[in-house]
Amino acid sequence: MTAALYESSLHSLPLIARGKVRDNYAVGEDRLLMVATDRLSAFDVVMNEPIPGKGETLTKMALFWFARLGHIVPNHLTGEDPESVVAPDEREQVRGRSMLVKRLKPLPVEAVVRGYLAGSGWKEYQLSGSVCGVKLPPGLKNASKLPEPIFTPATKAEMGEHDENISFERMEQIVGTELAAKVRDVSIRLYKEAAEYALTRGIIIADTKFEFGLDKDGTLTLMDEILTPDSSRFWPVEEYSEGNNPPSFDKQFVRDWLESVRVDGRLWNKRSPAPTLHSDIVALSTKRYQIALHALTEK
Repeated sequence: MTAALYESSLHSLPLIARGKVRDNYAVGEDRLLMVATDRLSAFDVVMNEPIPGKGETLTKMALFWFARLGHIVPNHLTGEDPESVVAPDEREQVRGRSMLVKRLKPLPVEAVVRGYLAGSGWKEYQLSGSVCGVKLPPGLKNASKLPEPIFTPATKAEMGEHDENISFERMEQIVGTELAAKVRDVSIRLYKEAAEYALTRGIIIADTKFEFGLDKDGTLTLMDEILTPDSSRFWPVEEYSEGNNPPSFDKQFVRDWLESVRVDGRLWNKRSPAPTLHSDIVALSTKRYQIALHALTEK
């Protein structure tokens, strides 16, 4: 495994933005180089310690899913080698952790699909019997499988702020009725096909989020990352039981740890600065990300 990369520093391309995990560089006017660093975010706060190998794992998994689901919707990949657009002394920074993609007009919403009741969805269901305006049957438990996957969009938050769940009607107001329906239908189809495959590999995809953009012709295009431990909730089939929080192959256990850690005698307020991640949490994060990758992609 290569050394951990907390932040890239390319001199041959102009930096456009640093996200919570990815550093994006302009390649001409129509392409972007997306570098997946080893940064970890939780509760929309970036931790101070990198997770070695995380960026490479996310990239490999996203590329696997883009290839497997490419028949459903176009994606942003150009098919070009990311190392071909950087200087020779920068190739090590981008190797195995980057994607050279088309520059799109991002939709200002996240497309969340839930197949199971978990996380904020479970909390909302306990209060109202619904999730993001979607009414659900009574009597469901934590981690219950839903009768059918539901689409629960969210608005994208600025760095350090929290994403906000919205109703489908609100999404229609933001992007338009026709586009909202297309995003919903494509997202559910992506989730269903991925979840069905993952079950054959011993993994439940409880929920996930997709991001879309429009190309210069207005074509809906899948972008960013898809179906990774950062964008999804992965549970091992063999340890799943309704009514309990299954152990996960994503960063949920980091969130759980952060909710119990104390800073200056008080529980962390989920705002920057982040608490220091213990070395065992870092090591376990690396291991769980790799387990998910191997389970889903190894033949």
